[in-house]
Amino acid sequence: MAKTIDMTTGSPAKHILRFVIPLLLGNLFQQFYNMVDTVIIGQFLGKTALASVGSTGSLIFMIIGLCLGICAGFGIPVAQRFGAKDYSEMRRYVANAAWASIGLAVLITTTVLILCDDILQAMNTPGDIYDGAYTYLSILFMGIPMTLLYNLCASVVRAMGDSKTPLYFLIISSLLNIILDLAFVKPFNIAGPAWATVISQGTSGILCLFYMKKRFSILRIQPGEGKLSFRHIGRLLMQGLPMGLQYSITAIGSVILQTAVNGLGSIYIAAMTAGQKLSIFFCCPFDALGNAAATYGGQNIGAGRPDRINKGMFALVAYGFIYSAVAAAVLFPFGGALSRLFMDEPDIFIEENAHLFLMINVSFYPLLALVNIVRFMIQGMGYSVLAILAGIFEMVARGIVGFVFVDLYGYPAACFANPSAWVAADVFLITAFLLIVRREKRKIAVSHASISDR
Repeated sequence: MAKTIDMTTGSPAKHILRFVIPLLLGNLFQQFYNMVDTVIIGQFLGKTALASVGSTGSLIFMIIGLCLGICAGFGIPVAQRFGAKDYSEMRRYVANAAWASIGLAVLITTTVLILCDDILQAMNTPGDIYDGAYTYLSILFMGIPMTLLYNLCASVVRAMGDSKTPLYFLIISSLLNIILDLAFVKPFNIAGPAWATVISQGTSGILCLFYMKKRFSILRIQPGEGKLSFRHIGRLLMQGLPMGLQYSITAIGSVILQTAVNGLGSIYIAAMTAGQKLSIFFCCPFDALGNAAATYGGQNIGAGRPDRINKGMFALVAYGFIYSAVAAAVLFPFGGALSRLFMDEPDIFIEENAHLFLMINVSFYPLLALVNIVRFMIQGMGYSVLAILAGIFEMVARGIVGFVFVDLYGYPAACFANPSAWVAADVFLITAFLLIVRREKRKIAVSHASISDR
């Protein structure tokens, strides 16, 4: 059996670091899908094509984020059963997660392809970039089943504490993505990098699935464990849908903001696209810490160890704050220069505005670290609904900036949309976390007292 990490004993800081490093590398490679697409599109096809891709970013985040959140949520019951050493029940959850993912792949893909044109029109997409945006978006949406396949397999493996295996396949698929981008961009224009992304994502998913089935003996389904069970699917959806909706609800605010920026014209869209793509790449460690928090919280709650939650939280937050300082040290002096990666020729206007976006956002990265860590810890502990409420706070904050302040103050106001959302979410999440930990400790104390009285 491949090596896993049991986070219910030993040093939380060491376990988390061992878990996060390969997960971080995996997230970095996964971000290559969109970032390399954007770099190659900007370098080979110009600023208009760059704006076409950028105008779809928030919509892609809303739909793909839904898929990512659902798969991450499906991993929570698996992590809890693994922590409780109930392997048969764990395999039932894995099997039913596969059944649920097949149904969701059909439903989500069909729905978004039908509505794609209407959504782009509603987002006030400029006419000079509309055709490119539609082409790029519709192809990526056709690859949703591949996105679900990889992220479900990766979520199951990570739930058992193994964050290395998914990394290996992401490295392969990322390298394949770069090769296909370069091969497809000239003959197929903006459609080429989109197809490269879909093919690469599918490759990583298929490789991860076959390797998981062959090498992880603990996941081999036994007779009767692979049957469709509405009880298990219900539990999976109770965890997965709130996490998916959390991404989507958060992204609704981003869609509103993108609609406002679209009204400023394609040159501002290009500037924000460059800034956002770099920011997303530099935010990968926060995503890795969040996933580690979900697994850590799930395993320790499953094992009846809420006393370890605060220790893990302290280690996660310390790692997040240290990285925030490192990111600031890079993006403050070099953010503008890095934005040139996305341009076929130098453009001072795009460079300066991309740099402005990065400087404002990186200043608030410690708050983003808290959002990801606390939110995912809460989800891992089984309180996914609260994560949705935090997403609503983010949505409202971004929506206010998009509806009100961008009209009043233009592009600089749009740069403050993310920090506003992080502040709003943190106020809610930190309060919720403190109450949840207190509640879980009380439950364990009552349980122990009940056993002692027998």
